[in-house]
Amino acid sequence: MSILEPSKLLDEELYSRQLYVLDPPAMRRIQEAKVLLSGLQGLGAEVAKNLVLMGVGSLTLHDPHPTCWSDLAAQFLLSERDLERSRAQASQELLAQFNEAVQVSVYAGDITEDLLLNFQVVVLTASTLEEQLKVSTWCHKHRICFLVADTRGLVGQVFCDFGENFIVEDPTEADPVTAAIQHISQGSPGILTLRSKTGTCCFFDGDLVTFSGIEGMVELNDCDPRPIRVQKDGSLEIGDTTTFSHYLHGGTVTKVKRAKTVNHKPLDTALLQPHVVAKNLHRTHCLHQAFHALHQFQDLHGRLPQPWDPVDAEAVVCLARALEPLKGTDEEPLDEPLDEALVRIVALSSAGSLSPMAAILGAVAAQDVLKAISRKFMPVEQWLYFDALDCLPEEADLLPSPEDCIPRGCRYDGQIAVFGDAFQKKLSHQRYLLQVGAGAIGCELLKGFALVGLGTGGNGSVTVTDMDHIERSNLSRQFLFRPRDIGRPKAEVAAAAALHLNPDLRVTAFTHPLDATTEHVFGHRFFSHVDGVAAALDSFQARHYVAARCTHYLKPLLEAGTEGTQGSATVFVPHVTEGYKGPESAEDDTYPICTVRHFPSTAEHTLQWARDEFEGLFRLPAETINGCLQPHISLEDVDGPQTLALLQPVLGVLKARAQTWEDCVVWAHGHWQLRFHSSIIQLLKSFPPDKVLEDGTPFWSGPKRCPQPLEFDVDQETHLLFVLAAANLYAQMHGLPGSRDQIALKALLKSLPQPDPQLLAPVPGPEPLKGLQEVLGVWHEHPPLNPLVFKKDDDSNFHVDFVAVAATLRSQNYGILPVTRDQSKRIVGQIIPAIATTTAAVAGLVGLELYKVVDGSRPLGAFRHSQLYLDENCFIRCVPPTPATQTFHHLKWTCWDRLKVSAGQPERNLQWLLAHLQEQHGLNVRMLLYGKALLYSAGWSLAKQAQCLPLRVTELVQRATGLAPNPSLQELVLELSCEGEEEDTAFPPLHLEL
Repeated sequence: MSILEPSKLLDEELYSRQLYVLDPPAMRRIQEAKVLLSGLQGLGAEVAKNLVLMGVGSLTLHDPHPTCWSDLAAQFLLSERDLERSRAQASQELLAQFNEAVQVSVYAGDITEDLLLNFQVVVLTASTLEEQLKVSTWCHKHRICFLVADTRGLVGQVFCDFGENFIVEDPTEADPVTAAIQHISQGSPGILTLRSKTGTCCFFDGDLVTFSGIEGMVELNDCDPRPIRVQKDGSLEIGDTTTFSHYLHGGTVTKVKRAKTVNHKPLDTALLQPHVVAKNLHRTHCLHQAFHALHQFQDLHGRLPQPWDPVDAEAVVCLARALEPLKGTDEEPLDEPLDEALVRIVALSSAGSLSPMAAILGAVAAQDVLKAISRKFMPVEQWLYFDALDCLPEEADLLPSPEDCIPRGCRYDGQIAVFGDAFQKKLSHQRYLLQVGAGAIGCELLKGFALVGLGTGGNGSVTVTDMDHIERSNLSRQFLFRPRDIGRPKAEVAAAAALHLNPDLRVTAFTHPLDATTEHVFGHRFFSHVDGVAAALDSFQARHYVAARCTHYLKPLLEAGTEGTQGSATVFVPHVTEGYKGPESAEDDTYPICTVRHFPSTAEHTLQWARDEFEGLFRLPAETINGCLQPHISLEDVDGPQTLALLQPVLGVLKARAQTWEDCVVWAHGHWQLRFHSSIIQLLKSFPPDKVLEDGTPFWSGPKRCPQPLEFDVDQETHLLFVLAAANLYAQMHGLPGSRDQIALKALLKSLPQPDPQLLAPVPGPEPLKGLQEVLGVWHEHPPLNPLVFKKDDDSNFHVDFVAVAATLRSQNYGILPVTRDQSKRIVGQIIPAIATTTAAVAGLVGLELYKVVDGSRPLGAFRHSQLYLDENCFIRCVPPTPATQTFHHLKWTCWDRLKVSAGQPERNLQWLLAHLQEQHGLNVRMLLYGKALLYSAGWSLAKQAQCLPLRVTELVQRATGLAPNPSLQELVLELSCEGEEEDTAFPPLHLEL
């Protein structure tokens, strides 16, 4: 481990989130790669954007065709002023601004075999089958990775040929499988028993494994990978351990990720013998034939079928019917009937160009380009087909007419060709809220809104809310931002950038959060003028709040999220789908205090301890000292023992406030001795290594690891780096200059005496107030201290360095396998790995559901919840569940229902309300709440009930909360429980209209 020095070759700040998906070696390969991209319609623009954002070395654009109106529906790099200009030339300037480190150039000539020799990867989009076959042959011959990507309305395809014997070094994003060891026997074979039975399902015969952290049988630690056999009881045979030392305890077994070899066929072979991995193979084969027939139609007529023209569509069906049958892996023709209805609907809508489809297929194609370069993750197994024909109405009489889909000579022509002009007008009148809408997914959604024309006419609008400001790490995924925007509000910059994509977009930016503190801004008046909400939030708490708002106001919610190559897009429609049911919070990462302080067993425990150390040394004491030294503060009002315990480690071995760098080093050296030597000795005095519990069980067993004190050694890298980081942070807190000179630091440490053990952890005396006065006197009449707020993204501030090295030393104390600095940064900083491709794909999936929501009156079967795994090229799309129905006596309701009662004019009292609920709904109310405030309980005394019953509900709210309801409030939302209800009954909210 070393203090991080930013690499000159790899911009780790810019690609910080991406590096957790694509490691530094893979990123360096990507930065050196040369890619040719031919075809700059909407799909090509998406591929180009993703590759530039993710830092490919050079990207050469090829598309001499002139820009036309239909391009603008999905090609966000072009505008009306680019009509008749070469698409490649018009796109190059804006693309180059996305990432200054990427060389973006234009090639205007014909594609030749000699030209291809300059590139590692070649991508064709919007190309003819003749050109695809020609370029495929050349690429396969010269072992150049080759991709074809295309969309036709609501269907899309990707073809991949990486040649023969292409080695994928890291097939999946998932971390290697690890499991804790319970016991290992000596013998031939040695038998390894896992601590948890759940781990046994992850190991299979022939797997290779490695070992670490074992005490006793140390010969296994860091040995070469060993093959295993899984026994019936789940234990593992690990080979001969006869001559090894006796196993004591601890350790983990890790399954080695193996490289995989891929063999691809050239396009001319794969066209008739398509290798496709799909759930519905027959449907996929029919889509394959539909694309082939569309190519033939285009060759015959020089154009695609006219939008929703039944004659052209029938011609495509005839061409598909006449195609040579597809062959299976055994070279025999597949005996499958052609789904002519599917081919027909594909042909009818094939002239369209849609932004969501371009985003989805562009993400898949761009990710496969990166797979070709980095050799990380499995490429598409030759063919991938994606169809979103579920966006069309199921009833034939609701499908668009040819007249409604005629080009209008406008930027939405590509979309009108699929859905018609009437639907386009409906889109323009929509009013949508994009919540936390200027993050990575938000930028993609805003781009999609601008391209589809959402909120561009009449009373339409798009409102973007985001309270964050732009950081440099955002630039590798959020293409609406530029380096000059760093530090500016995301919402405002994104809204302004979206107007450049579509000047007709009626967009408003808010920099407020959308939470309980801003309900005066985003209240009834606001939501009554909103048609729907799209959200891309990074916490479950925020998601629950926004979902609750949508449920309250009966608004559809479109929600998306990503982590690395995984993503999700979900849709919640009032009275049609279930409501949002995500977890209340992320997986609970908090640990018992005693475990973190004294009995850690995992790297996460040590990192939590180190993070607490940072707060307890460099922030909380500084804030406390500054506060205690305020003139108006009396120490008699301060908790003396607790405050003294907090402040003593900050003074440590020093007797006066630090004045020099050497003082800071002396303190850091003393604190190392306290935490990693003296405190461990003290713990072992309380719990000796041979301590036994009353039942005879050793105290230090199971997850409890017996610690060992460390001896300071300046020649040990981690020891030196702890002092370096801690001394620099201590200097920052005291407003002193620090130092990065490790050679000088080592010399200084060698000259220092060992810290006095008596000064390391002084025990509070019988007069804590006096002791506190003595400690505070050290900082009296000095400038205030600087409390350090932990910042994970600044690699020059020593924050992550301190936490990482402190956790490593703690791991050494307890024999725990430490994690790397990068892993420490991710865990402690709660960093979500992110890449541009996944972000774009989930935004596209949300865009598809937007079409259905805006169209209205769609049945449940039209909607899709989507899960995406880009590392495995897997899309899982399923119909959402129906809303769960609850019953109570004669009442039936779902999460979308509510009880509505008018309070009357003048407002009636509580007694009337209770009687009304009993008479109209048969509900004997047991409790009535407003938020967390209890307004009424049947369990109260009769006297207390008698006091409340004559009061109006607004008076009860004021009495319970101390605040009068806002006079502009139009309704109160109350929760109730009733006599006779089941434990899991959740009654619909009571909306009391004022």
